Amino acid sequence: MPNPRLAARYAKSLIDLSIERDQLETVFKDMQFLKQVCTGNRDFVNLLQSPVVPAGKKQAIIDAIAKSRISQLTDAFIKLLISKGREEDMPEIITAFVEQYNTIKGIHRVKLTTATEISDELKNAIITKVKKEANLENIELESEVDDALIGGFVLEFNNNLVDASVLRHLKDVSKQFKERNVFVQNIR
Repeated sequence: MPNPRLAARYAKSLIDLSIERDQLETVFKDMQFLKQVCTGNRDFVNLLQSPVVPAGKKQAIIDAIAKSRISQLTDAFIKLLISKGREEDMPEIITAFVEQYNTIKGIHRVKLTTATEISDELKNAIITKVKKEANLENIELESEVDDALIGGFVLEFNNNLVDASVLRHLKDVSKQFKERNVFVQNIR
């Protein structure tokens, strides 16, 4: 069950501790690695959320996956989560950590969804345009392909949505016809 307040609190604690120990960048890299593990392997997330698997077994599996790839601070944090029975919240805590890190560093996430893969040149042009129009300094572009859009793009940043997809335009036309067709009214 998602618990964003809990995730934000644990992430804030880890950020504060990593800043205090001058290991923020190291812990951020650890979180990026763990995020890749969580997004790339649904079985790993299911293991973390399983009430049947004992905590010791979960710790052994996490050690086997990440022991040589993460710092001592991150390892100790994971052990704390497991001892408190909060390992099921680890993916959410990782996401909250990355969001808080981006806030500290002034990095703005921009999500671009297109119908087909676009070139790096076009991505750079979009980043430049968003920087200029939205007055943002640091931008991290996440691109995604969704062929259901048919054409065009969807751009999301700072709680703003720019939907210039063919799918949206088709839905708008369909909605206009369903609500009230002014042409049929003029014929009568």
